[in-house]
Amino acid sequence: MTTQTYAGSCHCGKVRFEADIDLDAGSGKCNCSICRKTRNWSAGIKPDAFRLLAGQDVLVDYQFNTSSVHWPFCGTCGVRPFGHGDIPEVGGAFYSVQLACLDDVSAQALADVSVGYSNGRDNDWRNEPSDAEKRWL
Repeated sequence: MTTQTYAGSCHCGKVRFEADIDLDAGSGKCNCSICRKTRNWSAGIKPDAFRLLAGQDVLVDYQFNTSSVHWPFCGTCGVRPFGHGDIPEVGGAFYSVQLACLDDVSAQALADVSVGYSNGRDNDWRNEPSDAEKRWL
């Protein structure tokens, strides 16, 4: 395990955070309704590995369906740099950090991150969607 502290932000920079992430542990993409529409590519971490540094005052919270996950986005630029929730079936409390919102990671490091896929659309989280669908997630 190689955990490193990364800085991240929304597009306009009003929301800034730090997150301790092990990129070697991989990342995830999902085909549920919100992940598909936002092209979610994230790394899951425990809450104590996430620190919001600025922007609490500009974040707008969005929840849907079971309201088990918060999807805050910047009220200025609209970017959603992270999500958070507590789902016992997947290990409890978590933060989901958008890898595209990390400011200090190289393109090569991101290209080297392994990706796991979840079939959230069909509520079949433990199985991957079809290969055709994975290509555009």
